[in-house]
Amino acid sequence: MRPKTLAEVARLTRAGDSFDRCLANFLDEFYVTRDASALAEPPPLLRPTTGELGQVQDAYLAAAAEELARGHALPLPPWTRDESRRLNRPWFASPLASLRTVLLVESPPAFRARNLFVSENALSRV
Repeated sequence: MRPKTLAEVARLTRAGDSFDRCLANFLDEFYVTRDASALAEPPPLLRPTTGELGQVQDAYLAAAAEELARGHALPLPPWTRDESRRLNRPWFASPLASLRTVLLVESPPAFRARNLFVSENALSRV
């Protein structure tokens, strides 16, 4: 099943599904429809159930929503501005110190603003 919204990604993750797989499946669906409603509903916070990893995932969902909205000329969902969806400490997509500089430079603005450092193609699908 492909989640049709980011809120569904969060709900499936809370139910025990893989965040990465759910997000990838959502992106596949989104790139077909490019529907603003896929971004509109605020996803439930994952931090209360999965701690620090959930906090990273909450910030990631907000950054993804913002990047997808801007990249496809869609309205920016208000829930993405919530401070609970920002990290206090930097998080890097790779544990390798040698890649940190690359991630600092490449990370899309919505991710950087939330202290998430990912590759420039973090939301790309093949």
